[in-house]
Amino acid sequence: MNSTVRLLVVLVVALMAWQQGGAQVVNSIGEENMKVEQGLKPQPKKAESPYIADLDTETPYFQAIDSAQTYIYSHDWPIAEQWLLKAIRLEPENPNNSLLLSNIATLQRYQGRLADAVKNYSLALDMTPHAVTLLLNRAALYVEMDSVQRAIDDFERVCELDMYNTEARYSLGVLAMERGDTKRAEDLFTEIKRINPNSGLYHEGMGLLNKRNGNHARAAELFTQVIKVQPTAQLLGHRADCYLAMKRLNDAADDIRTALEMTPDDPFLYLLRAKLNKLRFQREDMERDIDMAVSLGLSRDYINQALNN
Repeated sequence: MNSTVRLLVVLVVALMAWQQGGAQVVNSIGEENMKVEQGLKPQPKKAESPYIADLDTETPYFQAIDSAQTYIYSHDWPIAEQWLLKAIRLEPENPNNSLLLSNIATLQRYQGRLADAVKNYSLALDMTPHAVTLLLNRAALYVEMDSVQRAIDDFERVCELDMYNTEARYSLGVLAMERGDTKRAEDLFTEIKRINPNSGLYHEGMGLLNKRNGNHARAAELFTQVIKVQPTAQLLGHRADCYLAMKRLNDAADDIRTALEMTPDDPFLYLLRAKLNKLRFQREDMERDIDMAVSLGLSRDYINQALNN
């Protein structure tokens, strides 16, 4: 791998590292669900690199990418975006521009410019229409924008292109749950198990489905299987919510505490802790957690509905 290829890969890795280090999800629990359920929308995934051709590492094109990388590492998204645009202007026919457009879209997404991000993911897909990762990125963005049918179209296209892709099938299953089609969701999660019997996405999906159906004990077991391998704040929040429904308050408290250590700015974890404190008749602590959840973006109306559910 020559130095240009390495640089372009590093550019993507820098974006991936920041995405993993920031808020884990955009909407870890959708406000449309009044059961304090996390993850009922497919979450944005890490950007990866499509095929990268050989380039002369000393060209202005390469140097512009190098400058973009510097600003990505310092989280200066607007300046990084300008350098990537400059690289494209320098060599508009370069086949690597699909990757650069994808990275520009990701930077725009971080800045909240979702319409611009969709446009650039789409331009990148015009250049590389079979790029599965670009389709997944755009689909996740469509979910974020509540363009659910467009997201479904992209996820289904991924399934057509890659018969072994479990990520798209998981996302389609979650969207099916949102629409109340639990049979379709179960079929998709079962297909994941057929593709990969040890897939954490199968257990997580079936955990969500059991939780939604009120089978909290089974859901907690399924979440535990994934947590043992790869604990995340989102999964711990799911299991804590199940424990609350089962009145296993100490277990719920342990999961909420661990999840907050991972993502201390997730308002839904404070909502879960408010729910816990309500069950413990600790009103002052509950009110404190409610205030924290509000300060992090949740509405009081939503919180009150969730606590009284």
